[in-house]
Amino acid sequence: MDEEVIRMGHTDDEIEAAASRFEKLADELDPVTTEFERTEDLRAIAAVSEAVRADEARLREAVEVARAHDRSWNQIAVALGVSRQAARQRFTDRTHV
Repeated sequence: MDEEVIRMGHTDDEIEAAASRFEKLADELDPVTTEFERTEDLRAIAAVSEAVRADEARLREAVEVARAHDRSWNQIAVALGVSRQAARQRFTDRTHV
C-alpha cells in the first residue's frame, strides 16, 4: 500500500507570518464603525493549522525516539499505517540515527 507524501507549499515561518498578519488585521477592526464579515471560520482554520503543526512536530519527535530505540522503518511504518518507503521518505531527512 503506497501512500502519497504530502508536502506543504509554505514554510512554517510563512504560515505563522500570515497568521500574525491576519490576527493584527482582525484586532484592528472596530466593530462599531466597520462593516465586516464573521471571521470565526477563518480563525478556526488558523487554530487547526497551528494544531496540525504542533502534532507534526510531536510525530517527528516520536519517530526520532523510535529510531533511537532501534525501531526499524518497517515497524514505524506499521504504526503510521503507511508503507516503509513512505515512512522513510517522510522522516529520514529529520532523523539522526
